[in-house]
Amino acid sequence: MLKEFKAFVARGNVLDLAVAVIIGAAFGKIVTSLTDDVLMPIIGKIFGGLDFSSYFVALAPIPSTYTGSPSDYAALKKAGVPLLGYGEFVTQAVNFVIVAFIIFLIVRSVNHATTRLERNRPEAAPAPDSAEVALLREIRDELKARPR
Repeated sequence: MLKEFKAFVARGNVLDLAVAVIIGAAFGKIVTSLTDDVLMPIIGKIFGGLDFSSYFVALAPIPSTYTGSPSDYAALKKAGVPLLGYGEFVTQAVNFVIVAFIIFLIVRSVNHATTRLERNRPEAAPAPDSAEVALLREIRDELKARPR
């Protein structure tokens, strides 16, 4: 079983996948920062608030024991108040759209590069016929050439 595992790990696909996951995690942090720190404040400003991710609707009354701000999404959520956090959902949806668009651009550029390489590749010369095929062709040609 250990030999099978070593063979599995030694295949290039596993290493490629590991690198992709690591790069994807780092890329996810960049996109999260882009949306949280750049895009969402701009979108929030357009819609009249500076912190769009804190937009929510309370689905139940706030408990009387709660001492924090009634507009603090994180504190209310921590206190167990059921909330419909549509601002956070919009933030995550924007994250997804950005990541999906960038992945689309990467796949598109790879497809274009692959197509360009295939177009510029010279046509391979046909493989020479084997001796058997050449002999069979000679026999066929001789049979055709015989008078009937």
